[in-house]
Amino acid sequence: MSNTNSERKRGIIVGLFTLLGIVFFVMAIFLLGGNQKRFSKTIALKTIFENAGGLKVGNNVFFSGVKIGTIKKIKLNNKSQVEVDFIIDDDSRQYIRKDATVKIGSEGFIGNKTLVIEGGADGVALVENNDLLQSVEAFDTEKMMTTLQTNNENMVAVTGDMKEISKKIVAGEGTVGAFLSDSLMAMQFRAVMASLTRTAANTERVTQSLNAFTNKLNTQGSLANELLTDTTVYSSLKSSAAQLQGITQTTAALVQNIEQASGKINSKDNTLGVLLNDEEMAEQMKKTMENLQQSSAKLDQNMEALQHNFLFRGYFKKQAKEAEKAAKEAEKNQ
Repeated sequence: MSNTNSERKRGIIVGLFTLLGIVFFVMAIFLLGGNQKRFSKTIALKTIFENAGGLKVGNNVFFSGVKIGTIKKIKLNNKSQVEVDFIIDDDSRQYIRKDATVKIGSEGFIGNKTLVIEGGADGVALVENNDLLQSVEAFDTEKMMTTLQTNNENMVAVTGDMKEISKKIVAGEGTVGAFLSDSLMAMQFRAVMASLTRTAANTERVTQSLNAFTNKLNTQGSLANELLTDTTVYSSLKSSAAQLQGITQTTAALVQNIEQASGKINSKDNTLGVLLNDEEMAEQMKKTMENLQQSSAKLDQNMEALQHNFLFRGYFKKQAKEAEKAAKEAEKNQ
């Protein structure tokens, strides 16, 4: 009897464990099926990469950080193209346009590779089953490490060059080394700096002088300010300048006329020139003047003789009285 009860208990326990195993198995099927989108409506899409970058079948597909599908197939089209087929939930189709792009991402820095769908303009049609989306080359960790390694090698080379340069400088080689180690060059450099300092000081003084001159120009009542700002003074100066210009032109014309007259005086083509330059004519004129002088003297003598002549004495007395009368009338009128 006891053996029978023991077998019955053992059978019940085995049955319970078997039932639990079946329940767990069914739950696992549903969970895995849910992750692989086997029990929901989906659409198939695909893209082409030059390098799959470690993608595997079963990796997830994300859109805006939300898992919407899985990779179903990866195959080589040729030596430079890898076709990746994937499925997405039909519910997420309303957000994905035909101009959307696909790139390779990662779940964390060193996690599984994923597909990431991005972009898509609102005015573009929604994706349809078996559409081919454009791929975009994503961030490549391997390329980054290669670049970093190259940079490190370059830095090592630069460091080595700097080490050699510093040695040469310390040894006094090259221009920089000579400059740092040659005391004469150092003194010359100090002299140059002193000269530059003096030049700067002179420049500052010139600047101050210019500022002072500018302030004087802006001082009300000063001649410079009046000349620059008073339109009346400016007009007067302009008028005076015009008058001076006219006087200058007149003077120039006068000088020209004098030069022309001087030229004519020195020429024998006119009377004055003949009188001044012709010696023969001058001699004739001299003789004529002498003759006139002699004639005048003789005329005076004749007139004196006539006054004493009894025939003309009355005439000359009458003339003298009339002249005296005219003189007295002139005095009264004054």
